[in-house]
Amino acid sequence: MKQHLWSLFIDVIKREVVPALGCTEPVSVALATAIAIDKLGVKTDASSVNIEASVSPNLMKNGMGVGIPGTGTVGLPMAATIGAVAGDHTANLEVLKNVTTDDVAVAKQMLDNNQVSVGVADVSNVLYAKVTVFYQQRSVAVTIADGHTNVVAIEEDGITVFQADKQVKKEANSSNPFEQATAQDVYDFAMNADLEDIRFIEQSKILNTELSEEGLTGNYGLKIGATFRKNQECGLLSGGLLTEVLMRTAAASDARMDGAMKPAMSNSGSGNQGIAATMPVVATAEFLKANEEQTIRALMLSHLMAVYIKSYQNKLSALCGATTASMGSAAGITYLLGGNFEQISASICSMIGDIAGIICDGAKTSCAMKVSSSAGTAVKSALMAIDGIRVTGNEGIVANDVDQSIINLSALANGSMTQTDIQILDIMVNK
Repeated sequence: MKQHLWSLFIDVIKREVVPALGCTEPVSVALATAIAIDKLGVKTDASSVNIEASVSPNLMKNGMGVGIPGTGTVGLPMAATIGAVAGDHTANLEVLKNVTTDDVAVAKQMLDNNQVSVGVADVSNVLYAKVTVFYQQRSVAVTIADGHTNVVAIEEDGITVFQADKQVKKEANSSNPFEQATAQDVYDFAMNADLEDIRFIEQSKILNTELSEEGLTGNYGLKIGATFRKNQECGLLSGGLLTEVLMRTAAASDARMDGAMKPAMSNSGSGNQGIAATMPVVATAEFLKANEEQTIRALMLSHLMAVYIKSYQNKLSALCGATTASMGSAAGITYLLGGNFEQISASICSMIGDIAGIICDGAKTSCAMKVSSSAGTAVKSALMAIDGIRVTGNEGIVANDVDQSIINLSALANGSMTQTDIQILDIMVNK
């Protein structure tokens, strides 16, 4: 076992699995605005500013139709505006945690006054947002790139006062443990690490379960989770493991994508990916009455496997991230069912054979459908794997080896699907 990687795995998980309130793409715009407002020192007069935001095509795609927490509205203009009025620049992905109804009224008036504009930037960065806030004769521009909270530049009155050190970033990336790791190493860590060292992953269960309950009891999005529950109660759906996984996972996404004021525990910069890596495992653990240690190890296996798979791919792409995160859940579910590494590998390969190629056409309430579809496939693939059944290396892009299957999937996401991404955005902005 490569135990020298274990501390690095913990560092990666603590960096990639963090609380996030709202969809992380518009939240990054809100954060940039909040930082600019702080630099200008005009928080008490934020309603008087004008805002110009320029974002990458991928960020535009994921910000057009998603709910902004606490506002009852969707879109990047509201994200930028509410970030100015009520954003907490110190709260990172929870920047909008203090939004009030009065703040929303002010923000809506600013939008009505045409004080905010959002456009697409001609940049190569997949994740990019530059927000410039104007107040009287002054201006501050904040640029976030390559990570949802990664501030790379700040300009005050046209003069650059902060520029991220590219060498520091390069050195940080050089410590990426996945350059030396395989899926077997991820499994070994999750199964053998000291329980107290990984207990922190329980927070993902707590946060995403609360979000799921919010989705089941509130009026959010397409109400997919609530629809499963209603039809189970009236007899059209039976109870059981699959129904529990679908209902509880979809409900968390329902709430999150429609702007619920509860944070999700994210994974790889996405709340939906965090939900997809958490709730199927939580529902399975509770259904099987797994003990505390089994639940913790299953959650760590799921989240770290999801991060491992995502490490091969661009941060944002035309490939739905919930599908790859659910491959982590398939691993966690298979473990809870008594599966070994060979069976866990089989479940991931079957996932790739089933749902590879589900497109990301922006963040919006219907993402909960893709989240629930991916969760259902995780259960199906895990049950097949326990019975010794899998999609084999003779079929499609799947290889006999799980790591090669992951690489093949990622080649699809990073290659030809980049053109798919352009086509998706073109359709979205012109329909």
